[in-house]
Amino acid sequence: MNKKMNRAGAALAAAVLCAMMTLAAPGAFAEAAPQAVSQADGARLQLRWELQRKPAGLQLPQGGSPARFTLINADSQPLPPSGWSLYFTGIDRMPSGAQSSGLVLEHVAGGLFRLRPGPDFKGLGPGQTLAFDYRHNDSVFMPSRSPTAPYLVYDAAPDVGVPLQYTLTPVLEPAQRGKVGSPHSFVTPEDTYWRNARAGLLPAAQVPPVLPTPLRLEPGAGRLALAGRPAVTASAALANEAALARSLFASSLPASGGPALHLSVGKVEGQDSPEAYRLRITAAGGIDIVGNSAAGVAYGVQTLRELLPLPGSAVMDLPEMSIIDAPRFGYRGFMLDVARNFHGKETVFKWLDLMARFKLNKFHFHLTDDEGWRIEIAGLPELTTIGAVRGHSARPGVRLQPAYGSGPDPRDPRGSGHYTREDYKEILRYAQARHIEVIPEIEMPGHARAAVQAMEARYHRLKNAGGRDAARYLLSDLDDRSEYSSAQYFNDNVINPGLESSYTFIDHVVKEVAALHREAGAPLKTIHMGGDELANGAWEKSPASDAWKRKHGLESSADLWDYFYERVDAIVRKHGMTTSGWEELAARKTVLDGGSKLIPNPRFTRSGFTAYVWNNTVGLEDLAYRLANGGYDIVLTPVTRMYFDMAHNANPEEHGVNWGAYVELQTVYDFIPFDIMKDAPEAARMGKDRLTDYGKRRVRGIQANLFAETARDPARIDYLVMPRMVALAERAWAADPGWATTQDPVKAEVLHRGAWSGFVNALGQRVLPRLDLDGTRLAYRIAPPGLVTEDGRVLANHVLPGMQLRYTSDGSEPSASSRLVTGPILERGTIRVAAFDRNGRRGAVAAIESR
Repeated sequence: MNKKMNRAGAALAAAVLCAMMTLAAPGAFAEAAPQAVSQADGARLQLRWELQRKPAGLQLPQGGSPARFTLINADSQPLPPSGWSLYFTGIDRMPSGAQSSGLVLEHVAGGLFRLRPGPDFKGLGPGQTLAFDYRHNDSVFMPSRSPTAPYLVYDAAPDVGVPLQYTLTPVLEPAQRGKVGSPHSFVTPEDTYWRNARAGLLPAAQVPPVLPTPLRLEPGAGRLALAGRPAVTASAALANEAALARSLFASSLPASGGPALHLSVGKVEGQDSPEAYRLRITAAGGIDIVGNSAAGVAYGVQTLRELLPLPGSAVMDLPEMSIIDAPRFGYRGFMLDVARNFHGKETVFKWLDLMARFKLNKFHFHLTDDEGWRIEIAGLPELTTIGAVRGHSARPGVRLQPAYGSGPDPRDPRGSGHYTREDYKEILRYAQARHIEVIPEIEMPGHARAAVQAMEARYHRLKNAGGRDAARYLLSDLDDRSEYSSAQYFNDNVINPGLESSYTFIDHVVKEVAALHREAGAPLKTIHMGGDELANGAWEKSPASDAWKRKHGLESSADLWDYFYERVDAIVRKHGMTTSGWEELAARKTVLDGGSKLIPNPRFTRSGFTAYVWNNTVGLEDLAYRLANGGYDIVLTPVTRMYFDMAHNANPEEHGVNWGAYVELQTVYDFIPFDIMKDAPEAARMGKDRLTDYGKRRVRGIQANLFAETARDPARIDYLVMPRMVALAERAWAADPGWATTQDPVKAEVLHRGAWSGFVNALGQRVLPRLDLDGTRLAYRIAPPGLVTEDGRVLANHVLPGMQLRYTSDGSEPSASSRLVTGPILERGTIRVAAFDRNGRRGAVAAIESR
């Protein structure tokens, strides 16, 4: 920090310190004595950030977007010329060293930045304003990239961070509005209308009755009346499934007089999958569900849920039918990241319920990363007392730095938090009751800063106390001078493979996590051991790693990587599990024609690794197929299709990030697991590997991921995940649709239009209304309507036919009492239209001028 202070601002006032005390950790002011008032209280400073409009024709070097901080001193005391720093967090790299109005922008570490006074800064008097102009590094800007959670720290009280009053000026347009053909182009209401027009409103009788689509459905002629709640019979082994079945029927039904509902485990004819089921509904015999296992029975009950009339329907009956169903893939996964922003067990329970509802069966639990360690490990309390807490501190080893908007307060519920051992076991039991396997992820060797910092703090504490085993779990070479920058801009986030203590730590953590699973009655089969995004340059100047390479005859860091994961795999196997990890576990970096290339690593093909392959960006579209063809079991989780933290499109009102792609609902729906580039141009497909028959057998399934950098609120998770999760379930459970396999492009288009229409009508008329009405309380995304003008009329539609549209013509925002769209809108003026769910919750508003 800048230690130069003028005499008038040499110390903080008692009043300011008292205001700050509520945000500080106990003991934070042991070295800061309150003195006379002489400088502005940070709580009275106001900061505004805005993206500046680029002047017409301006070409910024290497891209970039002009941006501005505006600082307003609303206090009666001055902000002094020196002796303070203004911190904030962000997702993107920002131009460290940029100067404006006497201030200097600096990168602290990771996503933490600060503005500090330079030598030419003269202070900011009461009522004065200054503007700090700079060029944001990225020229394609999303609102999620806005700086967040600014706070002021005076050098005289370096442990005290005071949040500023902060305003974000809304981003009004994407960086490439109107640029034809760019994926970052603005999506107009007209664009949306013509895209939505591919699916019209279907009569109720033509709407698919169940999602995900069953393998075989044979409708009957009659209907089964629900005169009362069904009498459920099942063996004791199906107690959970019987309880689920009873919960489906409205309490308004009479307690008795309903049809028989029988659940049993038995052979489903023609189906070998343990998750297969048969559901029969007849007017004479009631409801019969048979599964090859209890999981199959549970999926049959979930299908029954989808067949029931919507809550509140006047007529309560079921159509006669017979369904035989089984999943396409045995692995149908969803990953939730709780490291970047923490979410408690109630949020996890909600998503486990929704996973079960849509027949997903693998919960990938991203528990650790640079910005947080979220699971209690017996014997290593620092992992949660330090690694699970974010907030401001001038001293190392106290807590992690702020990130992703968590700010200076260590009590922030998203920056700080973890699952106790009992919390975690409760989650495991909850998932097991829903036939969901929890696959915990312990990220390494990169993305491990929370663990590295925690174990360094442990080391220094024990060393200072004279402990002989201080370095027992140390993860970092304290003499390492390697130069690198990780994907999140850290240079100290890597576990060092040249320390035996690293493997002692990994063994202890794996042992303790496995023990938690055993204690919960849900033994761990595989553990995800990370492997993601090790930064180039890591380990290259580590004396410990150099010595390790010499000792074991290793020539390069790539060899050291192989050695590291051989040791990790041995640890995992020792505890009775197999190893899973990101694609880097199965790939090896090499050079082809002077450029970097990833190839299947021959070293681990017989180790039983499961590789989760996310990178299908340009040039690596076929990486998953090359790994599968090379002998690795893989889970497909492509960033351009299955990353639910990606924004739906480039429009400024959308949430999420866009570093990999934009992912609309149809983007997920159109994913073809065995032909990921089917809809790519022929030129892009040339030279790319396709799946061999052998490779197809190595594809275990598909998974969607929700990294939580921008998801601080549980409702934001709702928005990002649903209804895209239903499209994931459709692709993971149902067989390839006809449009995916036909070679005739004209026929494929016709088949696709029909299948897509059925899917979105089912969402709009049945699936989402049921979630609205059954108490699920899910704030799923309600997309903006499409609008066009035609012959003096405004036409409106929605991606989900059946959603209720309401409008105004006076420029005001539509509400749940605004006029319904029942046909063309004939009024003149500014027409604003929005869709509403069954509870009156409004989605994004679209507007168009009608003259």
